[in-house]
Amino acid sequence: MNFKSTLLVIILTALITGTAVFFITTTIGPTSSESSKARSEQNGDAASKERKIIYWKAPMDPTEIYDEPGKSKMGMDLVPVYEDEVSEDETSKDAADRKIVYWKAPMDPTEIYDEPGKSKMGMDLVPVYEDEVKGGVDIKINPVVEQNMGLKIKPVAQGPLNHIIKTYGHVTFDETRTGIVSPKTAGWVETLYADYTGFVIEKGDPLFAMYSPSLLASQEEYLSAYKNFQARKTPLNKDLLESAKKRLAYYDIADQDIAFLEQTGQVRKTLTIRSRFKGVVTHKNVIEGAYVKAGESLFTIADLSTVWVEAHIFEYEQNLVYEGQSVEMTLSYDPDKVYTGKIAYIFPYLQPKTRDVVIRIIFDNAEDDLKPDMFANIKINTSKDAAGLIIPSEAVIHSGEKQLVFVAHGNGRFTPRKITTGVHLEEGRVQVLTGLAQGEDVVVSGQFLLDSESRLKEAIQKMIASKSGTAKEKKEPSQNDGDSFFEDMEDDTESKDDFFQDME
Repeated sequence: MNFKSTLLVIILTALITGTAVFFITTTIGPTSSESSKARSEQNGDAASKERKIIYWKAPMDPTEIYDEPGKSKMGMDLVPVYEDEVSEDETSKDAADRKIVYWKAPMDPTEIYDEPGKSKMGMDLVPVYEDEVKGGVDIKINPVVEQNMGLKIKPVAQGPLNHIIKTYGHVTFDETRTGIVSPKTAGWVETLYADYTGFVIEKGDPLFAMYSPSLLASQEEYLSAYKNFQARKTPLNKDLLESAKKRLAYYDIADQDIAFLEQTGQVRKTLTIRSRFKGVVTHKNVIEGAYVKAGESLFTIADLSTVWVEAHIFEYEQNLVYEGQSVEMTLSYDPDKVYTGKIAYIFPYLQPKTRDVVIRIIFDNAEDDLKPDMFANIKINTSKDAAGLIIPSEAVIHSGEKQLVFVAHGNGRFTPRKITTGVHLEEGRVQVLTGLAQGEDVVVSGQFLLDSESRLKEAIQKMIASKSGTAKEKKEPSQNDGDSFFEDMEDDTESKDDFFQDME
């Protein structure tokens, strides 16, 4: 009897307990779940309001980065870097908020304007936004740090593109005013008048007197024809006289020597060969008494009243020069005197050893100041009255294939900008083709420190983005975390109910 009463008490107790649990799970459970979820959201909001540490860095070396707090290599406590410190300048912008740097022609990116309008071809100008030409990550520094870094800023200016090619050249002979004297017949040089190299000679001056059997025969023929014509002035005798005179002229016998032959009526042993050129004997290949052959080169005569100067320019400068362009030249012994000439010819090939282009310049040499083989300093102004955007060349950072400058926006904010440069100008300036607009300020001193800071900041942002992406992939939050406890209780209750049902 006692066993039955005990079993009955146990069954009643189990029924009461199961009923109580079922009531709690069906009525009180959802309310508790909602309150738990609300508490979770409040905790999340509080956590979002707290500053999030993304990494730790050494106080003396910002590139020494750690994931956890501790000591640096120098034994100093690591300093936390918060997420808002890194991304305080990186705010999302709509397309309407994008800053327009300048306007360009759609068919010519180097045709830049400050305001919208039409290009030279009549097409609508296209805006160029700041984010399109940005070459890195914006940085912001303290004004005190900016002063300590010694940053210097200069504006982008519009001005004349005064590009002057400075090179060297050497004086040489004008080949169009150079000639060679050679006899038309063989013979002996009896008298040599131009008897040394450098002999200055005028056109028609005697060079040498020559004995030649051919010249003797030609003289006799001419005298015979002349006497016959004087005796009988028939057309036939006139033709014979003209033919004999031409033969002497073909031997380079001057008219005055032929006239002297007519006056004397006697054959001369030697005849004088005169110069057909004006200038200086630069090469002499004959001495008095020598036997010379027909066609042998005896003298080279060059006219130095006009000289050539062959100057050398680099391959990339050949498109800046043209025939007829004005050139200035100075000599080392008189640098104050400036000679002005013009480019007469541009060689169509490069020198194989020096890899440069030779240009030929013509100079007047009336005072004989310019002597062949002299070295000269050459200046060629290639501006052609053109204008464009100009910045100091030291503002440009050459990093591989890119050319960067840092644009100053004020209040310690700087933006790296990709640009395209043109020709290098005088006074350490360079032309800007694309990437900048007139009136913008660029950093000309200390920009390498800004570039290092920008690269470091960019690398850190990439590292943060990489870690954030990995964390999101690993983390899969459950939407019903607050109800999981009670769901487990419901499962337990159902199992318990099954147990009691079996007992019943």
